[in-house]
Amino acid sequence: MFTKKRTRDDFRGKKSKHTVRNIILAGVAALIIFSWYQYSRFQYVVETPADPGDTTNMTFFIKKGETSGEIAHNLKEKGLILDEGTFKLYAKLNGVDRNIVAGRFIVSRSQNMPEIVAIITDSKKSEMVLTVPEGTTIQQIDEKLVALGAIETGDFVKAINEFKDYDKYPFIDREAVSGLAHPLEGYLFPDTYFLESQNFYSEDLIQLMLNNFAKRMEPHMGELGKRSLHEVITMASIVEMEVRTTDDRPIVAGILWKRLDSGWMIGADATLLYLKEDRSIDYQDLQEESPYNTRKNAGLPPGPIGNPGIKAILATLTPEESPYFFYLTTLDTGEVIYAVTNEEHNANKVKYLQ
Repeated sequence: MFTKKRTRDDFRGKKSKHTVRNIILAGVAALIIFSWYQYSRFQYVVETPADPGDTTNMTFFIKKGETSGEIAHNLKEKGLILDEGTFKLYAKLNGVDRNIVAGRFIVSRSQNMPEIVAIITDSKKSEMVLTVPEGTTIQQIDEKLVALGAIETGDFVKAINEFKDYDKYPFIDREAVSGLAHPLEGYLFPDTYFLESQNFYSEDLIQLMLNNFAKRMEPHMGELGKRSLHEVITMASIVEMEVRTTDDRPIVAGILWKRLDSGWMIGADATLLYLKEDRSIDYQDLQEESPYNTRKNAGLPPGPIGNPGIKAILATLTPEESPYFFYLTTLDTGEVIYAVTNEEHNANKVKYLQ
């Protein structure tokens, strides 16, 4: 039987095929080993707490609209996770990156990623964070609560108008506030409040804010002198909106009290802005017969035009005496320019406002 003799090229081809196969197998093996290493590392980082021995409770905030990347960064910054990228991948693989809820959570460094994720995706464990800056109005608080998803538009305003528990807060002059558009305006203390997400009621927040007002004002109630608390809070709300700098508030408060006591019109544009939705005034607005038009009506407006902070209240309680009767705020820097006479004030308006 005839047999074909193998040539050197045949052996070379066979050897070349073995080499390619070995290279492929080595590559596959390396890939498997690398993948196993990566998976093992991933599992280790996922399952290992940042500090197993630290069981101290920590507060962690998630703002509305924050991405999983931003949350991962913040968790790493607070030392709550070992790696940002691993957290993002874990969240994506487990479909929880879209289920993270905004709020304040209690977590610890002794918890691993699955435990932390279970907390920050559970709306029952979150607290809404409501920040009320100084000068915020009741209408604006309503808008903030709507943005948080806590209420429907107007629910907080309605609760204010239906408030009945005045006996719990004897510092509020019920007669003085009864005719106002928003009766408790001025007495809802500006602060950051942590609220239950699942069981939120406007009435609870109102009492929380009034209790805060009572606590913060208690040490200063003896400083009212001849003024009523309603007068002081009304004036403080004007000072809050007219100037923002700590040094200027007592001076402006002194000017406004001096105008009031001298029978002058207060002449504060901020009072006219209070009930205007667009928060702007023009020449026609200045001619309105509104009780909030302190350029046409002598005395204070019927009530506060916002909820002042403690610095504006203290400035109003202890105003600084000065020779000035006039002031304006520059449009570019917000600097307060003072004047003794109306002529000097008009010159300042030409110089700084035109």
